[in-house]
Amino acid sequence: MNPNEIQALLDEPACKHNKKGKTGCAKSKPGATQGGCAFDGAQIALLPIADVAHIVHGPIGCAGSSWDARGTRSSGPDLYRLGMTTDLTDIDVVMGQGEKKLFHAIKRAIDRYHPAAVFLYLTCVPALQGDDIDAVARAAVKRWNVPVVPVDCAGFYGTKSLGNRIAGETLYRHVIGTREPEPAPPHPAGIRTRDINLIGEYNIVGEFWQVAPLFDELGLRILCTLSGDARFSEVQTMHRAEANMIVCSKAMLNVARKLKEGYGTPFFEGSFYGMDDTSQALRDFAVVLNDPDLQARAEALIERKETRTMAALMPLQERLRGKRALIFSGGVKSWSIVSALQDLGMTVVATGTEKSTEEDRERIRKLMGEDARMIDDNDQSALMKTCRDYEVDILFAGGRYLYPALKSRIPFLDINHERDFAYAGYDGIIELAKQIAQSIENPIWEQVRKAPPWQRLRVAQAVGA
Repeated sequence: MNPNEIQALLDEPACKHNKKGKTGCAKSKPGATQGGCAFDGAQIALLPIADVAHIVHGPIGCAGSSWDARGTRSSGPDLYRLGMTTDLTDIDVVMGQGEKKLFHAIKRAIDRYHPAAVFLYLTCVPALQGDDIDAVARAAVKRWNVPVVPVDCAGFYGTKSLGNRIAGETLYRHVIGTREPEPAPPHPAGIRTRDINLIGEYNIVGEFWQVAPLFDELGLRILCTLSGDARFSEVQTMHRAEANMIVCSKAMLNVARKLKEGYGTPFFEGSFYGMDDTSQALRDFAVVLNDPDLQARAEALIERKETRTMAALMPLQERLRGKRALIFSGGVKSWSIVSALQDLGMTVVATGTEKSTEEDRERIRKLMGEDARMIDDNDQSALMKTCRDYEVDILFAGGRYLYPALKSRIPFLDINHERDFAYAGYDGIIELAKQIAQSIENPIWEQVRKAPPWQRLRVAQAVGA
């Protein structure tokens, strides 16, 4: 990928960075790939396509721990969970064997697993030595007549966010529009079926399965969730959707923009975290599709679901009202979790924005006010100090902050991709409230916050004297 192509991806017209006299997202700086490089971002965006063989072309270290690393779930194939790599060594580099090993890896993947397609991920070492994965992909397609998609995503190109966009650009160039969807079956209720896509939805812990029935009831057929629980054939048909929803603004906004430019498909951004955001997403689909009948059915569904959800949340809200929370996450969770906690009557004192876009920051200000505290630094000691200064009742963050929080005697809840519980949709907000209440009210906190027995004894002796 040449510098002009990289700059074109950074200069995203649909991103508000370009509407304030700027030239696009910031270019990468030395050390900017800490916490995720372009390869990492591209692989994260594409790995959930479940029936594809994902081959990492590079040293074994780049493949990392691929088995179920992102917490995404599949309702069928699990080929995506098998890590495949060309395992380049120094001898391969010196002797120029990279392309040959890659071609052989494609053969082995096709012969052994019969995938719907093969994705090739270019990493730093073969990119520096000039391996032509596009040529290898074309030769493999000619040889085995199986789609082979080259993903040019060397880590030194930039950050994880850039990798997300590279993944989207690759799909738009090589996959989307190469197949027509099957005709929609008649809806049991006799209503008109409309086709939609969800972009940036990864089905973490299978949580989207809690939301999918809502769309089924409304007659909205999801052609593709890009890319949670997706199939290669579904990605091919995305161009025929009538509306797209961006679930994560950082991940593949360029796909939604290009589908609008190329096929006239409107899109909007939303979230399924929290009752209000879930309801708003359903309303937005009805508005974007300009379907009055769908709007009426959506409002009826929303009223029924919200009534049931509020009844289930009422006793939990009494326990959580006024509790203070700090969220340390990035991207869509930096603001979507804020909305969910506000639904529960909690106060969010600060939120992390290390990997958030300017659009994410604007949403935070809208939810928390112009003076909202945003934390960009991921220093653990400073984060724990902030928790103590604000007297927070619970910290929401990724798994790497679990032990610092426990050592600081602060209740903790994992909201990252490694978590064990699903928080999306109406059922998700109920589960979230239960997990928060259990974490805050755990009797262990009363015990660990007490002074040790020997200190209490000294105090009693001093008082007696």
